[in-house]
Amino acid sequence: GVDLEKFYPKDSRKQIDELYETKHKFVLLGVATTWNNRKRLQDFIELSNFLDDKFVIILIGLNKVQLKKLPKNIIGIERTESQDELCEFYSASDLFLNLSVEETFGLTTAEALACGVPSVVYNATACPELVSEDTGFVVEKQNMSELINVINIAQKKGKQFYTNACRNRAITLFDKQERFLEYLNLYNEILNESGK
Repeated sequence: GVDLEKFYPKDSRKQIDELYETKHKFVLLGVATTWNNRKRLQDFIELSNFLDDKFVIILIGLNKVQLKKLPKNIIGIERTESQDELCEFYSASDLFLNLSVEETFGLTTAEALACGVPSVVYNATACPELVSEDTGFVVEKQNMSELINVINIAQKKGKQFYTNACRNRAITLFDKQERFLEYLNLYNEILNESGK
């Protein structure tokens, strides 16, 4: 679940624009604790080759070696331990991309939705379950033309088209307090059944 008091739509775009010179650009965000092969950093790099200067990709969680290898239209940031800072990046972005091919849940996607940001996920493991038609897109793994197509659709519609639905989906499905209570109730039910 997501802490909805920590992850919510913030008015942080102006701040991010000033820090990273992203004003008047459509910001695509990717976040990972570790950018390994499963997280598909190479797909973000390939995508950057197809984007014109109206777009910028921001990736959070990169190591120093990865940072040095990025093309100029990708802004790389090392890992942040600050949930407030992460919320600011989510809120400032126009579209969140989770191009992972292996997820047990996809917490970063749920956090982005909680911040009112539509998301694109690959049709792999748990990720497609997080988004709906009104909160984002599911594309086939490594299908660059399909990925570019949905990015263009999201850009034309604009982030505000999705924001309320994204936040509502996070409240309904990913509220940390509600999910913890469900686990607690399930554990109590199992204990009661085993004690009979």
